[in-house]
Amino acid sequence: MSEAILAKLQSRLAQAVEVVKKDLGTVRTGRAKPSIVEEVKVEAYGTIMNLQELASISAPDTSLIVVSPWDRGLISAVAAGINKAGLNLNAMVDGETVKIAIPALSQERREELVKLVHQKVEGGKVIGRTIRGEIKEEIEAQEGESGISEDSIKSWLETMQKQIDKFMLELEELGKEKEKELMTL
Repeated sequence: MSEAILAKLQSRLAQAVEVVKKDLGTVRTGRAKPSIVEEVKVEAYGTIMNLQELASISAPDTSLIVVSPWDRGLISAVAAGINKAGLNLNAMVDGETVKIAIPALSQERREELVKLVHQKVEGGKVIGRTIRGEIKEEIEAQEGESGISEDSIKSWLETMQKQIDKFMLELEELGKEKEKELMTL
């Protein structure tokens, strides 16, 4: 019975890791990466769409992102969406593409971004603790049911805690990787 609960735990923790990875991917490191602008909202066809749904995005070198809208009529809307996104990037229309020069980060800005990475990792840990609390309640709710011993409950709780610890360690590693990437000149 509780194997289903533990499988649910693993699934939710995996989803949480993906959310944190995606969130960390939005932190600019001074290197051009398509992930910086993929989620930018662009007004197109009377609705709001993500940039990745409207264009191909590439990074031909470490200081330039090139966005090529599939519909050339959207080129100014794409540039406007990037400029309004609050990413401190300046998108320039160049023929049928939008080019975004990625400026080098100052040491001060790198340190600010490291703090942001720590906040995002801590947010992921909060998600993990919330999941742990919910799953713990589900496991403990089975106490007293027929066929479920106190030892089983204790074993399931220990297994749950090991998975939570592994999750927290994975978040720490993601944060350290991103911090290293930020601080590398």
